[in-house]
Amino acid sequence: MKLSPMLILVLGIASATFLVIVALYVFFYLKRVSKHESKDIESSEKKQEEVAQKEDLIIFQGGEDLTICDILDAPGEVIGKSNYGTLYKALLQRSNKVRLLRFLRPVCTVRAEELDEMIQFLGRIRHPKLVPLLGFYTGSRGEKLLVHPFYRHGSLTQFIRDGNGECYKWSNICRISIGIAKGLEHLHTGQEKPIIHGNLKSKNILLDRSYQPYISDSGLHLLLNPTAGQEMLESSAAQGYKAPELIKMKDVSEESDIYSLGVILLELLSGKEPINEHPTPDEDFYLPNFMRNAVLGHRISDLYHPSFLLRNGRDDKIQVTEECILKFFQISMACCSPSPSVRPNIKQVLRKLEEIVL
Repeated sequence: MKLSPMLILVLGIASATFLVIVALYVFFYLKRVSKHESKDIESSEKKQEEVAQKEDLIIFQGGEDLTICDILDAPGEVIGKSNYGTLYKALLQRSNKVRLLRFLRPVCTVRAEELDEMIQFLGRIRHPKLVPLLGFYTGSRGEKLLVHPFYRHGSLTQFIRDGNGECYKWSNICRISIGIAKGLEHLHTGQEKPIIHGNLKSKNILLDRSYQPYISDSGLHLLLNPTAGQEMLESSAAQGYKAPELIKMKDVSEESDIYSLGVILLELLSGKEPINEHPTPDEDFYLPNFMRNAVLGHRISDLYHPSFLLRNGRDDKIQVTEECILKFFQISMACCSPSPSVRPNIKQVLRKLEEIVL
């Protein structure tokens, strides 16, 4: 069968059109693939740059000698652990200084933007009775380290439990309690708005060689996400420092800090732990309740360690009487009132403590 010239012409035009369409499709497809590959390469390079840029060290007053290499290469000894991080005692080789390095688990902190703002805020806080933040390191994998000074006499918990004689000197008790109150006063009243410590306990009071106290971990809860913050509160409750009205960490207040301060003062006075894990039938689980029951049962000798009066006048700068001890006890118990509205504020506590010494 012979095709007409017209039909041949039509078929030829159709074939050419088809080939042109195929060629255009292949051209645009390859161009699109090339564009996506270019974007992927750019995106990958950008991500690599972002990862590389994440390693950073923010330095605050007193931390001018810090370097990233010095912090990362420092041999460290673990001296404390929690659900949200680990505390190290580390020797920085270049400066030959011992520092406290607090590692925060990346999954426990707030978002990066919020964290940066809080770190800048906490890094500016300075007071003679507060442990300063010297530096803040962020690693390439999201790890975070807070750098603080190291205090050679350890924590107030160790001081109370060691029972080496220094903890029974009334001058040391007054110096430590007034120092803690001054530090807390600065947090509550020395800023534009109150800073709530949120985790006040004897382990977070550090002592130097002269038994001067320094409050550590001030506002640390502000760096933690809600889950980690709640774990911190539960730990505080398990150790006997949580105010009874507190349910969530976001509800911490000046009044809840005062309650924790009261427990610390009772520890100093009695030498007892905040929680008695093995109470007798006549004793209470919690220290404030134990002390309250001792008063009701006229067991005054249970309120303080007898060594305070036995050492009176021997190598102690401040004379102590039973009246002074009872006044100290009254302030402590007022801080531990079950009702937050009845608790004194920090200025009232400080004034009362200073009156005992005068």
